Amino acid sequence: MPNHLPIVDYLVLGDDPHLVANECTDCGARYFDRRNACAKCGEAEFVSVRVADEAVLRSFSIVHRAAPGIPVPYVSAIVQTDDGTSVRANVVGLDDPMKAELGMRLRLTTYGCGTDNNGTECVAFGYAAA
Repeated sequence: MPNHLPIVDYLVLGDDPHLVANECTDCGARYFDRRNACAKCGEAEFVSVRVADEAVLRSFSIVHRAAPGIPVPYVSAIVQTDDGTSVRANVVGLDDPMKAELGMRLRLTTYGCGTDNNGTECVAFGYAAA
C-alpha cells in the first residue's frame, strides 16, 4: 500500500477524505491557515471543524496559461460549501471547462498529483460536479 501525503495540512485523507478549518469560537469565522486572532472579531480562540463536502460554484476563471507541466485549460474557483465555508479550489472532472456554470452543485474529491522516488503519493483536492 503506497504512502499518501496531503498537499495541504487541512486536507484529511483516509476512507472519508475531508477538509478541516479553524473556526473562531466567538463569531464562527473559518480559516484554513493557523491564526493568532480572528480577522473578523479579533478573538483568539479557535476550534477545528470539519467542512461540508457538498458545495456550490460561486466564482471561477478558466485558466489558459500555467507553469510547465500543468495541463490547461483548467477551472480555478471559489466554492461555498453547504455549511457556508468559502474554499479556493479547482473544479475537476469536467470534460470541457466551458461547461462550468455559476451555481452548479459540486462535491469534494481527491486525486494524486505526483509521486516521489520513495513511492509517496501527493494527494490534492478539488471539487467535481455532484
